Amino acid sequence: MKNKLNEMRAWLKSRRGQNTVEYLLMLTVVVAVVLAAGYALKKYMPGLMSQIQTMISGAANDMGK
Repeated sequence: MKNKLNEMRAWLKSRRGQNTVEYLLMLTVVVAVVLAAGYALKKYMPGLMSQIQTMISGAANDMGK
């Protein structure tokens, strides 16, 4: 158990461990921003999806003429 703890400390002190922690922090920030944006836009999504569906259907109908 103590050996594993020492290995973990060495890993966290190494540059590779530092890079891993930095990437995990960046990933956490990106996920938080995406979740916040999704929550903020939640009430607009059904209308937006309906508009997109209408635009795609209209474009498909125009191509078929």
